[in-house]
Amino acid sequence: MIVVNLNDSKPFITKDGARIRSILDRTNAPVHNQSLAEATLPPGTANQEHHHPQSEEIYFILSGSGSMTVGDETQEVGPQDAILIPPGAVHRLANTGDMPLVFLCCCAPPYSHDDTAMDGAA
Repeated sequence: MIVVNLNDSKPFITKDGARIRSILDRTNAPVHNQSLAEATLPPGTANQEHHHPQSEEIYFILSGSGSMTVGDETQEVGPQDAILIPPGAVHRLANTGDMPLVFLCCCAPPYSHDDTAMDGAA
C-alpha cells in the first residue's frame, strides 16, 4: 500500500505557471496511468492558457472561486465543482475571488512538462 501525505509534498511551478504539490505521481509512487496534485492560484492570478496534447484532466475545486475557460466556453466555478478538460483542449483558470483558489488536478496520463503546450493552439 502506498500512502502519501500532502504535507510531505514540496511545491513546484508547472509550465503553465500554477503552484502545485504532487500528491501521487511517477516521482513518489509506482503510478503509471494518472497523477493527482493540489494546485493553488493566489487572488487576482491565473494559470497561462495552455493545452495538453495527450492528457485528459479533471479539476476539482476545493476552495475559492474562479473563471474556467475550456475552448471557447467560460464559466464561473467554485467549491465542489468538477471540470473535465479533454486532451488537446486549450484551457485557463483565473482566480476571481479574494482568497486562494485551491483545486485538485488529476491527469491521465500523468502530468509532464513535455505534454504541456503554451502556444494556445490545440
